[in-house]
Amino acid sequence: MKKDPKTLCLKVCEVARETGRFIRDELPGITSSDIEVKGLHSYVTHVDTNAEKRIVKALEELLPEAGFIVEEESISKQGREYKWVVDPLDGTTNYIHGLPCFSVSIALMQESEVILGVVYEIMQDECFYAWEGGGAFLNGKQIKVSGTDSLAESLLATGFPYHDYSLLEPYMELFIWCLHKTHGVRRIGSAAVDLSYVACGRFEGFFEYGLNPWDVAAGSIIVREAGGKVTDFSAGKNFIFGSEIVAANNNNVYGELIKKVKEAFKKE
Repeated sequence: MKKDPKTLCLKVCEVARETGRFIRDELPGITSSDIEVKGLHSYVTHVDTNAEKRIVKALEELLPEAGFIVEEESISKQGREYKWVVDPLDGTTNYIHGLPCFSVSIALMQESEVILGVVYEIMQDECFYAWEGGGAFLNGKQIKVSGTDSLAESLLATGFPYHDYSLLEPYMELFIWCLHKTHGVRRIGSAAVDLSYVACGRFEGFFEYGLNPWDVAAGSIIVREAGGKVTDFSAGKNFIFGSEIVAANNNNVYGELIKKVKEAFKKE
């Protein structure tokens, strides 16, 4: 890849913003007839698919040699050194109910590493972005994770399982423990936004299972470039494709949280 990562990242921000405007403008016209059920509690609309096509077209022009991993499967170009990981509308359930928290999430991977990420929270007009070694930003201003140093003083985020209930019991054990041990737990319905909020200090930590690569790829690098820590439930690196993620602002909060995660989910 010959493109400067900062320049490329800012161009991806433009793509995300433009797509976000399309998504926002389509919202008033969404009706029940526009909603298609993909699976248990998993929905898609023509807005998702059209937004993805717009993003793919724009990204192909930016980096023709890159492949794609996309939620709505509008294109199949995998197995390349560079891969775009795209969620055109993270928070579709919120969107179809008119709840104002949904986002565009775009990441670029080189082999197995995320090297660039953009999350655009549409209704707040907040664009979070980062590139490898460049720091993390929100609407042009550099962001850092919270300085809170203990789990007891932390506000956490999570996402409730919506199709895979096999781990619901340990998840609820962890959830209840966190309710007792922290300032609270929020569930806002977009993992990309949850991670971005960890990056800018609104949340101290986030955990969830049953996720896809496009849910977490962009947000994960934004957290890391903002000074935070991201792992899977075993404290390992398989959080993009492993369907589970823990993110926190620093080693102390992360240490307390991952210890309980491992205990709840019987991880080594």
